[in-house]
Amino acid sequence: MTYWAILEKVKGSQLRLTKQDNEIYESFMEAFPDFDPAATIIEDDMKSKAGKEKWRNWMNKWQKVEDYNFGTIIRTRADAEYDQDTTVFGVRMQFYAIEIARNRAGLNDWIYEKASKASS
Repeated sequence: MTYWAILEKVKGSQLRLTKQDNEIYESFMEAFPDFDPAATIIEDDMKSKAGKEKWRNWMNKWQKVEDYNFGTIIRTRADAEYDQDTTVFGVRMQFYAIEIARNRAGLNDWIYEKASKASS
């Protein structure tokens, strides 16, 4: 909910989640070149044996990020709010990678725009 509140105040495309956003993004896109930030995340793909191994290999490079492997909720779609049908449980580095990619693509800007209209 903290992240959502931030997105309501700052366009995602202008937001930095960590000091290493550029490095995380570049490394993530290199490891997951087919990742489409606008696509729906399929939990079974992420948590399959092959998916877990691919994610684990990538995330282990990011142990320097505080709490990199702590559990967190990840939205399955950039065009959806947080609720039980549009979230999966993942770890912080997955959240960072996915949300940085979405922010770079401008896919979270709608949250700011929606909040701005509501307060007008």
